[in-house]
Amino acid sequence: MERHIDFLEWLELDMAIKILTCLDDSADLIRASAVSRYWQNIVVSNGLSKQLCMRTFPQLACITRVVEPSHDNSAEREHRAYASLLRALTAFPLTYCIANPVSASSTDHYPQESIMNTLDPRDTIRNRGSYWSSKGSNDPETPETLIYSLTASLCIITEINLHPFQALFQPEFPIYSSRFVRFRMGHPKSSKELSCDFMEAQECADDKFIWTYTSQMFPVVQANRLQRFKLPEPIICIGGYLQIELLGRVQKQAADDKYYVCVAHVQAIGRQLSPAFSVEFSERLNDATLKYNAGEFGLAVSRGDNGSLSTSLVPVQAPRQLAWGNLQDFMHMIQAHGDGGAYEWVDDDEEFDPVFII
Repeated sequence: MERHIDFLEWLELDMAIKILTCLDDSADLIRASAVSRYWQNIVVSNGLSKQLCMRTFPQLACITRVVEPSHDNSAEREHRAYASLLRALTAFPLTYCIANPVSASSTDHYPQESIMNTLDPRDTIRNRGSYWSSKGSNDPETPETLIYSLTASLCIITEINLHPFQALFQPEFPIYSSRFVRFRMGHPKSSKELSCDFMEAQECADDKFIWTYTSQMFPVVQANRLQRFKLPEPIICIGGYLQIELLGRVQKQAADDKYYVCVAHVQAIGRQLSPAFSVEFSERLNDATLKYNAGEFGLAVSRGDNGSLSTSLVPVQAPRQLAWGNLQDFMHMIQAHGDGGAYEWVDDDEEFDPVFII
């Protein structure tokens, strides 16, 4: 019988660790840990999955503890959690990740031009343009910010899309885009900080958050179309909040000769990590606990990524005002038909549409 020699066992431990640290793919690291008990011990006891995860997602530096109910061994628990987190980068399905609006730095006419409108992909609602508008400014460099909560406390964001608004009801149909856009992601300084309804109070919530990621500035085209801003690399948002910073103004309104920025629609596309992963911040908010559920992770992986997005652009948990607006639109459609026709809901297994039966 041919005898096989494990070359790693012939090396100093430091050299063996250095070799395995060169693996930059989580799948390769998992395969390496399955070669032998010796290799597995090196990978697990030295936290190589955690190191690779930290290099991939520097935002995870605030994670100081990993919790998994089914495992007591801390080294194995961290290995499983971080290796699974790396796998989620490609295994979890892509989806739209914005849940609700939080605040806008200014709003010209509330609630008609509220940030709420940016979650609805329709151009018009009840014969009125659907968009958010800033207040006017004499200074074209005045910035604006929009803040949204995401669908989970942990999301991997790959791209953010922005649609500038074109005012077709104004002379020459001006497009109120910004000159540049920049994105930030992070978590609240304290849960108590978010007890206020910033939209209703028309207050800016920028100082209520700790931003753990800040993107480069992207140029915005003054055009009436959805513009895609793909991040240089996938970013893990710890805490579940996104800030869109609109920099520079290019369009004056003829009525008051002031600069405005208006946004018709926003999207954040990525991979929702909940309920397989979640994060919990301590009262001090300078560290966080990563919670890992292996069962939920297996279910998410089994569903897989088919390379397509959900056809629904409406938030997962539609805000009350948005849902009420949709209902009002439907009722107006019904009232438009005065011929006594009957209505029913048709289930086509993919989406629900109101159908008028003659």
